[in-house]
Amino acid sequence: MEEAARAVFRTYNYHEIRTPILEETQLFARGVGEETDIVTKEMYTFEDRDGTSLTLRPENTASVIRAYMEHRLDQRPGVQKLFYMGPMFRRERPQKGRYRQFYQIGAEAVGSESPMVDAEVIAMVIEILKRAGLSGFQLLLNSVGDPNCRPQYIERLRQELKAVAPQMCGDCQRRAETNPLRVLDCKVEADQPIIAKLPTIVDHLCGPCSEHFQVVKQHLCDLEIEYEARPRLVRGLDYYRRTTFEVVHGGLGAQNSVLGGGRYDGLAESLGSKVAAPGIGFSIGEDRLVMSVEEGQVAPALDLFIAALGGPALRHAALMARDLRKSGHSVELTEGKLKRIIELANKQGARFTLIVGDNEMAAGRYALKNMATGEQRDLTLDEIAAALN
Repeated sequence: MEEAARAVFRTYNYHEIRTPILEETQLFARGVGEETDIVTKEMYTFEDRDGTSLTLRPENTASVIRAYMEHRLDQRPGVQKLFYMGPMFRRERPQKGRYRQFYQIGAEAVGSESPMVDAEVIAMVIEILKRAGLSGFQLLLNSVGDPNCRPQYIERLRQELKAVAPQMCGDCQRRAETNPLRVLDCKVEADQPIIAKLPTIVDHLCGPCSEHFQVVKQHLCDLEIEYEARPRLVRGLDYYRRTTFEVVHGGLGAQNSVLGGGRYDGLAESLGSKVAAPGIGFSIGEDRLVMSVEEGQVAPALDLFIAALGGPALRHAALMARDLRKSGHSVELTEGKLKRIIELANKQGARFTLIVGDNEMAAGRYALKNMATGEQRDLTLDEIAAALN
């Protein structure tokens, strides 16, 4: 996966950045958002010897922007294109596709507000997924506005939630007061019909945000990238503005998101920068990506399972296996009772089983059983090779 990602990053002129696993807690509280689930429930935080609060990084965008500001990468020419790979940490309930130490492949394009950059980042993501061997995934797209239009929408959402929040899960009841936008990110099945009736942010975008979103969609169409507009897609982080996107895959069950990303103009200023650093990025859940790719792969069939009946037969069968492997055939060899070996060959999906015993060695002909049809023939070694071909 990482080799495929590195190859794609190279073609898009992205360069690797490595940030510390430990950062000051305030970086994530200010960057990710005080009322997000990540900050309130999931971060691993502890006090250092000098009283400084430190946190194992739960995500990497805030760290990259901190490094961008600290090392004045804004002084370099052009858009700064940075990628990273490594472990992140969140205290969540472990389940399929969700671990407390998990790995991310991500990238950030910092220094441009252009919707063309948004589309290019999304195109790069799609290319990485395809090179990694993933198929059957779906790109979801939305805009979450900016500080000019989002506050009015959030207030409208808060008013709408007053009547329905008591019928929703405990998290949504809390979010309805502290951070109404997070309600739209709820994954509880029983809450979805209520969420579906809430107002959408795309109907409340200001002129510049609406135009930006239309241009992003036009670029994606020009690049022949299919997407589905999801007007209630908000992602789980506070720093997103305008373009947000997610890729989902059916092979992961409830945790079906392979990656997420979006634009975060204003993040640098919220972290104390006096220099604007508009940007857009994404992070791939590497563990989930591996699982999704494996879900769609069919294990290559085992050509031949050799059943050796006794010690002398095992030595003879080992030479036969060597010669057949030199011809490019996959061969498994074991000794034991024939019935057990036939069962094992079935479980491993062998195409054929070959029986080698004293009688077969004396005659120079061996019983080759087709595991799909049950047909069994006595063949010479040359005939066996031909049958495998």
